[in-house]
Amino acid sequence: NVPAVWTALLPTNHRVMLWVGSKREKFRERNYTLLDSFLDRVQKQPHKSFIVFGDEVHSYLQVDQESNKVARALQAHSGSTMALMLGNEPAMVWILMGLFKINCAVSLLNTNIRAKSLLHCFNCCTSSVLIAGAEYREVVCDVLPELQAKRVCVYVLGDDGGVEGLHNLAEKIERQPNTPVPPSLRENISMNSPALYIYTSGTTGLPKAGLVLHSRLINSSLFLSMLGVKSDDVLYIPLPLYHAAGLQIGLAGAIELGITVVLRRKFSTSQFWKDCRKHDVTAFQYIGETMRYLCNTPETDNDRQHKVRLAIGNGLRADVWHDFQRRFGPLEITEFYAASDGNISFVNYIGKVGAVGRVNFFHKKVFPYALIQFDAEREEPARNNKGHCVPVPTGETGLLVVKITKVAPFAGYAGNPEQTEKKRLRDVFQPGDVYLNTGDLLKIDHSNFIYFQDRVGDTFRWKGENVATTEVADVLGMLDFIEDANVYGVKIPGHEGRVGMAAVTLKENLEFDCREAFNHVTGVLPVYARPRFIRVLESMELTGTFKQVKVKLVKEGFDPKVVPPPLYVLHESSRSYVPLTQTYYSSIVGGEIRF
Repeated sequence: NVPAVWTALLPTNHRVMLWVGSKREKFRERNYTLLDSFLDRVQKQPHKSFIVFGDEVHSYLQVDQESNKVARALQAHSGSTMALMLGNEPAMVWILMGLFKINCAVSLLNTNIRAKSLLHCFNCCTSSVLIAGAEYREVVCDVLPELQAKRVCVYVLGDDGGVEGLHNLAEKIERQPNTPVPPSLRENISMNSPALYIYTSGTTGLPKAGLVLHSRLINSSLFLSMLGVKSDDVLYIPLPLYHAAGLQIGLAGAIELGITVVLRRKFSTSQFWKDCRKHDVTAFQYIGETMRYLCNTPETDNDRQHKVRLAIGNGLRADVWHDFQRRFGPLEITEFYAASDGNISFVNYIGKVGAVGRVNFFHKKVFPYALIQFDAEREEPARNNKGHCVPVPTGETGLLVVKITKVAPFAGYAGNPEQTEKKRLRDVFQPGDVYLNTGDLLKIDHSNFIYFQDRVGDTFRWKGENVATTEVADVLGMLDFIEDANVYGVKIPGHEGRVGMAAVTLKENLEFDCREAFNHVTGVLPVYARPRFIRVLESMELTGTFKQVKVKLVKEGFDPKVVPPPLYVLHESSRSYVPLTQTYYSSIVGGEIRF
């Protein structure tokens, strides 16, 4: 225990660390979960607005009562794992709380996944129940035979359309009383019990189910307070709740603080500031792309007429950071670094433009981490003659690795021990030590500020989503005329992340079918995962260990002056891939054509 007078003399980030450590210890001692936090808020402020959605307003008590009805409707499935395929809507919140009340773990499915990916994600967590929003009924119907073969109970939050095997959950919930279910139904929940499964893109080519324990979920709820959100703030969440940022940081943090959440189904540039003004929003969550979209809208006389004081998120480029504050006012921007399957976070308390945090002595003692040399050709950490990893000098980019400890655990991936072990990096600095390979490249400057640089390996980030290159390559490989496919991300000026590109080789005596490729790609892959550019190679370059070489391809990009034909671009209006001309290329890099 640090005396209060000493604590007051510590820098802000040190005080925050002590506060977080104290709260986490109290949570552990009391076996205190996010549901407990929610129920405490219901008792303390039952009539305070919790969820605002369009013109709907739901108080903490109303959400609690709706969650009671959900718990009663699904009580027969108590103790199981349930998969949710729901968009941002109030029902997502009370269904989540209702499932926690009956000791259910919840698998949060990305609403963009389809067919093979959907079945894979569902099967990862041995879920026995699938609950889908009404708008995803047809998506579920496409895989219904496979689900029925596994005796999965499938609910739709609305009309089942008379489809055999679908059940109308909305009607079932409506028939239930709103009185609490017995607490005994959840008496077996501990801090080490599974709470959520949140999906990430993986090197297997299909999403991985990251396990979130109840301890991690309640600890995540402290993050908003760490980022500067206060108990009287109104938080705007336009990010999907199936992602860690929207749910673990946004929604869970709002519950811990007892604040009002303005929930948006999807981010909208045209409605963003209208929503903020209408609902007196004071803080919002972002990803870098959404901030750029807002800056790209036409300027208006009322750009600064709002009550927003704080923006929290990640992926914001320095130039957009400056532009946003110049145009919309000097609101505080708090950038952070975290990952749903990671075991560390950084927070840029100081507001240094472009940084995600700063090296902190206490933080590094509790969460030992390092930036190590990464061999881009071999796509693995470099090691010295003793077999140990090599730290990078200050100012150079390196792979972030974090020691796995009791304080910084790594729960792994459900049903995927191979990928779980692949994330563990062993004998990093001494025999027997184990670190988490984050897959992220960071840099620490001479002032100790930390900057996110890029992702490595088999994923890249586009439109706020991680794209698994092997999954896209597998999809392209289904085309009859493609022999092999190498997928990677390339930079486009003015855009965060990397857009998808593929280098393919063709089967003997076959040609690239532009229209068939377009129909296949757009029919199977979500928008963010579709390769915008495709180049055709005579042969695929491989390493000595038969791994595809991406470095040279990434460097060449999609410039027709550098890349020999055939080179194609996905053209929506033509509903086909078309040859990429120098003129069209210039329009893309000049910002006249945007993706």
